[in-house]
Amino acid sequence: MRKSFVLVLIILLTSQAFSQKSEFGLFLGGSYYLGDLNPQLHFALTKPAVGIIYRYNFNPRVTLKINALYGNVVGDDLKTKTNANRNLSFKSPIIELSPNVEINFLPFTLGNSKTPFTTYVFGGLALFRFDPQANYNGNYYHLQPLGTEGQRTSVYNKKPYSLISVSIPFGIGFKKNIGKHVSFGIEWGLRKTFTDYIDDVSTQYVDPSVLSSENRPISAILADRSSNRNNIGMQRGNSYTKDWYSFAGMIITFKINAKKKCNCPAYREKEYQKRKN
Repeated sequence: MRKSFVLVLIILLTSQAFSQKSEFGLFLGGSYYLGDLNPQLHFALTKPAVGIIYRYNFNPRVTLKINALYGNVVGDDLKTKTNANRNLSFKSPIIELSPNVEINFLPFTLGNSKTPFTTYVFGGLALFRFDPQANYNGNYYHLQPLGTEGQRTSVYNKKPYSLISVSIPFGIGFKKNIGKHVSFGIEWGLRKTFTDYIDDVSTQYVDPSVLSSENRPISAILADRSSNRNNIGMQRGNSYTKDWYSFAGMIITFKINAKKKCNCPAYREKEYQKRKN
């Protein structure tokens, strides 16, 4: 995904027509998730996130934005008080590449004092990668290869879930000119996903003896960390709802190929003739 993003940027930045309407910048903020280990608490356990932003302005109202974002999301039953007896927790990196369309409520052109600021909404499509991990005795274990809900076993015959998926980003933002070539903004976006395994939790508890014998003993330990330890067939997560994640923070962008005015007489005469005609 990183190579694809870099290739797209090279093509765009080397095009004179694109460069005149282009912006390039940075995203600095945080990321969090909503799912089985945190059903509804927005911004709970938010972790730092960073990214690269490219914008192409079709006109003062419509902008194409390409994001390459990286963050971490975490969930913890004890901290969010979702299901303390279940006692599950995880962390996962999120790497996202997404094209979005921004719709400005007010006309906005970077560097134009007549269009100083605007709020906007955005939406698009994202490709993202995740990798849920859990801590046990100070060591983090990658959960997908362990098959904590019976994946990779002959008894339950479940296929491992993919670590690459798609999501639908949408959200709101605000941006403002802070100079002739720089804009500053803030943005909050949610991502509706089509996977229920960002947290490695979705269906029922399975037989720990099967996990220990066909996968690894640590798989059985991480699959059921409740005080009961006798939950075979009981609900571990909610497979009817998919996981969400979010990026929120500030965006600083710079105009690409900003033209500088020349003070030479020939240039002034040329500009005068343009205005005259």
